[in-house]
Amino acid sequence: MSRPETSAVSITDFRPLARRRLPKVVFDYLDGGAEGEFTLRENCRAFEDVTFRPRHAVAVPRCDLRTSVLGFNLSLPLLLAPVGYSRLMNPQGELAAARAAGAAGTAYILSTISGHRMEDVKAATSGPAWYQLYLMGGRGAAEAAIERARVAGFSALVVTIDTNVAGMRERDFRNGMKEMLGNSLVAKIPFLSQFLTRPRWLTGFLLDGGVPKLPNIVIPGQGPMPLIDVSAALASAAVTWEDMRWIRDLWTGPIIIKGVLTGEDARRALDEGASAIVVSNHGGRQLDCVPASLTALPEVVEAVKGRAEVLMDGGIRRGGDIVKAICLGARAVLIGRAYAYGLAAAGQAGVSRAIEILRTDLERTLKLLGCASIADLDGSFVNISANWPARKRFTAASP
Repeated sequence: MSRPETSAVSITDFRPLARRRLPKVVFDYLDGGAEGEFTLRENCRAFEDVTFRPRHAVAVPRCDLRTSVLGFNLSLPLLLAPVGYSRLMNPQGELAAARAAGAAGTAYILSTISGHRMEDVKAATSGPAWYQLYLMGGRGAAEAAIERARVAGFSALVVTIDTNVAGMRERDFRNGMKEMLGNSLVAKIPFLSQFLTRPRWLTGFLLDGGVPKLPNIVIPGQGPMPLIDVSAALASAAVTWEDMRWIRDLWTGPIIIKGVLTGEDARRALDEGASAIVVSNHGGRQLDCVPASLTALPEVVEAVKGRAEVLMDGGIRRGGDIVKAICLGARAVLIGRAYAYGLAAAGQAGVSRAIEILRTDLERTLKLLGCASIADLDGSFVNISANWPARKRFTAASP
């Protein structure tokens, strides 16, 4: 029997493979977005509004895909984004993703909502590792996590600012995510059939010990936080600009602010000491009907004016998408679902194959553009469609 990752030609090929392996509640947690999922769809569709302007009759025998982000050398301009609950998608979860990232010569960002100890994840990768911070469990738990990340060797802290409450992820409610992670056996009964139809996943899940705790959120006097549904988890994890000063006192390394969609927030992030900014709408999982990340990117780049590096997260499915984001001003991109589908389908091998697909796409796109290096990409290589939504500003009338 062929391995599932070998049949994947594109990133989209991994999605049905993941769907076949995972229970519906787990797949839809990975696949779904907030409310009507407009932003989820727009994150991918927006790339269709940007077309290429190639330089033909140019020989490009080799392409240099290397870049650096915050001084960290990467073999290609993508980083693996934080994906919560990865251990539910595959027992190796964050460990598998971190190993694949290191082997590919790129960085891995570990989510606070992870099922493996941060020390083990850091040890698993040969590349840079960053820690993504939620304030789950309160400041005491966050302080302990920041110190553990420093001691373990994480080289940057990623602070997500768009989770003051959880988005309305309707699929999670319909599928019983809250009930499945709760303590009531009676409440679970209506949702159990979806697990029984995925015996391979269920066997691996049970052999892995069942629902894991969150080993990187250790509440003083209580121990590791139990794994709870995402709505409850994020309700207590809001980050404010005032918190940034406290975080800066605890963490002396680079801080990356993730979840920026406007020039106003970009400038405020710089004022609070951000070393880099991630243009992101949380994969369409928080506030629905915000712009696609790609659409918001130019405004943030303009506001930053080169004072910090700008990364972009959201909708990346092809190497050409990465090129478009870089042409519009991103230093590099983060990929989430693009590798998580591979993780769910085939573990570490699936993640590695997803990265390799994007690497091959990226090199081919550069050659077809007549561009020999990522560093040479700029806005002259793309056209933006005439119907690209111009950002409208509304100013309240003075009373």
